[in-house]
Formats: sequence, structure tokens, C-alpha cells
Amino acid sequence: MLLRPGVENHEYFFMFSGIDKVLHLGIFAALGFCFIAAFPKIRFSYFFQIMLIYAFLTEILQEEMKLGRSMETLDIIADTLGCLIGYYIFKILAKRFL
Repeated sequence: MLLRPGVENHEYFFMFSGIDKVLHLGIFAALGFCFIAAFPKIRFSYFFQIMLIYAFLTEILQEEMKLGRSMETLDIIADTLGCLIGYYIFKILAKRFL
């Protein structure tokens, strides 16, 4: 999804300018949740570094693959916020249910 050619199609009712930021946030929230669920004992600093490296790599690949996507700072911010949301959702759920 992150490396697909970029085409914004506004013919659907749910499409709006900036939907890609919402998608980045959602994808990285799911990724952060799954990553911390798979490695629950990992230190937060390692988790954050791995997620940040992955966010930067996907943005660099978007720019270099020349498929109509570009590297954007706001995408990296959305990725970072998403992984933090996923991390904290897991921690809240783990505290309540595990």
C-alpha cells in the first residue's frame, strides 16, 4: 500500500485531500500494534528506532521508485504518530486483559 503508485481518485465520497496521511497513520498504528504484540518485552527506545527507520525507508523508497509517490515530511510524522498510537493501544489493552 505504501509503495503503490499514487493516484488520488476523488469520485468516491470518502476520498478527500490528505487521505494519504490518514492511511499512513492507520497503517503504522496497525504495524506498531502488531510489532509490540510480537515483541512485548522490547524496550521502547528500540521499538521507536525500528519504527522510525521503517518509516524513513518507506518514504525514501516512495521517492526513488518513481511511481508517482513522493517523500513527504508529513507522511513521516503520520507514520511516527501511528506507530505510537499502536504501541499505546497495545499497552492499554495488555494492562487490562493480560
